[in-house]
Amino acid sequence: MRKLKFHEKKLLKRVDLYNWKKEKDHREAEIIKRYNLSNREDYDKYNRMCGHITSMISKIKLLSSQDPFRVKLTEQLLEKLYNMGIITTKDNILNCEKLAVSAFCRRRLPIVLCKLKFAQTPKEACTYIEQGHIRIGTRIITDPATLVTRSQEDHITWSDTSKIKQTIQQYNNERDDYIG
Repeated sequence: MRKLKFHEKKLLKRVDLYNWKKEKDHREAEIIKRYNLSNREDYDKYNRMCGHITSMISKIKLLSSQDPFRVKLTEQLLEKLYNMGIITTKDNILNCEKLAVSAFCRRRLPIVLCKLKFAQTPKEACTYIEQGHIRIGTRIITDPATLVTRSQEDHITWSDTSKIKQTIQQYNNERDDYIG
C-alpha cells in the first residue's frame, strides 16, 4: 500500500474504520445467519413488530390494574401471542416485555421444519420449501418467511407430489405400487 498524502490522512482522522455505527450491533447479523433469513427486511419487520408490541404493553401498563379494559386487552394480547407461538406461556404480561426478534424467527417455517425433524438445517429446509416439497394443510408453501402458528404446526406434511415423500415411503415400505 502506498503512503497516504497529507489531505488523505487528514480526512481519515475523522473516520473510524474499525468501529462503524451499524456494526456495533452484531445481533442482527447473528440472527440473520442463525435463522437463515434471506432478506434483511424480514429482520426489520420482526424488529418493528417487537417494538409495536412492547410499546402496546407499556401503554397497557399505564392503565389501572383493576380496569376491565386493561384486563381484556391483556388477555387478548397474551392469547394472540401464545396462539402464534411467540410466547411460551400466557401467565402474565411480563413475558411479552422481553420479546425479541428471535421469537418471531423461531416461528418461521424452516426453523419449525428443523424442530419437527423434516430437515437437518434451516438452509436445507429453505430449499425444500422453495422447491414445493412442504405443505401446511392443503396449501403448498413456497415462501420460507411463512410464520407457523401452534395450530398449523400439526398440519405440516410433505406435499403429495414430493419425491422426498416418495423416497421416505419407499424406505418405510409404505409406498403404494399403483400410484405413479
